[in-house]
Amino acid sequence: MPGLPPRPPHGSGQLRGGHTFPEAAARELGNEQLRANLHRATRTIRAKRLHVTAELPDWEELRSAGAAVKADTMARLPELLEQLEERVTAAGGTVHWARDAAEANAIVTRLVEAAGSREVIKVKSMATQEIGLNEHLAEQGITAHETDLAELIVQLGDDRPSHILVPAIHRNRDEVREIFLDGIPGVDPELTSSPVELASAARAHLREKFMTVPVAVSGANFGIAETGTLCVVESEGNGRMCLTLPRTLITVMGIEKVLPTYADLEVFLQLLPRSSTGERMNPYTSLWTGVTPGDGPQDFHLVLLDNGRTAALADGIGRQALHCIRCSACLNVCPVYERVGGHAYGSTYPGPIGAVLTPQFAGMDAAKNDPNSTLPYASTLCGACYDACPVKIDIPSLLVELRHQSTELPGRTAERLAMRAAAAVMGSPKLYKAAQKASRLGRVVAGKDGTITRMPPPFEGWSDSRDTPAPPRATFREWYASEAGRAALAEAAAQGESEKEEGDR
Repeated sequence: MPGLPPRPPHGSGQLRGGHTFPEAAARELGNEQLRANLHRATRTIRAKRLHVTAELPDWEELRSAGAAVKADTMARLPELLEQLEERVTAAGGTVHWARDAAEANAIVTRLVEAAGSREVIKVKSMATQEIGLNEHLAEQGITAHETDLAELIVQLGDDRPSHILVPAIHRNRDEVREIFLDGIPGVDPELTSSPVELASAARAHLREKFMTVPVAVSGANFGIAETGTLCVVESEGNGRMCLTLPRTLITVMGIEKVLPTYADLEVFLQLLPRSSTGERMNPYTSLWTGVTPGDGPQDFHLVLLDNGRTAALADGIGRQALHCIRCSACLNVCPVYERVGGHAYGSTYPGPIGAVLTPQFAGMDAAKNDPNSTLPYASTLCGACYDACPVKIDIPSLLVELRHQSTELPGRTAERLAMRAAAAVMGSPKLYKAAQKASRLGRVVAGKDGTITRMPPPFEGWSDSRDTPAPPRATFREWYASEAGRAALAEAAAQGESEKEEGDR
């Protein structure tokens, strides 16, 4: 039987952190400023989203339509991608296929060098963050300039994004001011933390790049198979500048972003802005189809990125995670994300959907104690993410399925050994009786209230978050065979007969 499609090689891209989620979360929980920033930002976005979605009487029908379109897309993904390639090529563009981060980075680097540039301007793109494009270009002597304000803050601060939509959500305006003073050449030393002044400083810094850099790199929110049209939605106008001014445009798009028809945009251009920024529509919606002579970039390249997506597609249960339109609604309602932020997840994709996408893209057993194996447990399974998802991805069920897959991974984990030992004990009456008698030793470590609050290794993880009742003095079998047990059973039987007679009368 054929195996699953390959996942990206271990160590490539940014789909795996250096620490397990519990370790990273414990560190982030100690950052009070981070927690305050996240609480304020997510609360604001949640309120805006609830307001604008409540305006639509057919919001639930829109969600169902979005889910249906995505399910149809995943069922026909190969043919839709071939159709997209055909249409883009017919419109004057060039399509490249990249099986992983290394191939995608090599393709983009080759195209930038062919354009004769050592700089690129970038539209905010999760796909290019996922493959570590900026870092790869820097190694080749090419400078990538982020033009989205939040991405610029992250880049100048030598930081990492912590949110799908608002990468600098963990920063407040005073921190941004310090980053700009240190990172923007020639910035006014009297710069204040006023949002207007901060935006003006970023605008002045970026204006020269927009006018002089000949190559732009973007992602894509949607790619239309029917027409070969690409779509980018954004709120600042920087994307529009990158998509129209340079001579060369390179778009890196995950293969799951394709939609069958142009008419499908009607659904998603209502779902996406309301779910992401709490707006009725995006301030800037840019659409382009190949190359138009004399208008916009004259050299257009589309890089179709796999990087573990076909592995996710092959999972009959988990493939629905590929329906994600990167709105970040699940992050904004998640009680876990609100307290630990995005960096604790270790991946480009944080929050509930990241805890699903990252293990599916990169796997959970690429190395011993793989940090990705802890991500499916980074959730309370409260279901708020499912309620908020605009395309009805059942994230809690996917997390449970990934937990199941994690326990089934090959290897001699402590959990697997414990389950095997339990199976051996329960399969043998003699061993089971012996284990019951041995469990009485637990009464020694129980407190006066009859609970065990701290268990010895290797069970200390269990007692970190819960108390365990002390074992009883006698097993059920022993009680059943004792005089007290027989008397109690006789009394219960007599009471039952009495109640039956009373009912008959």
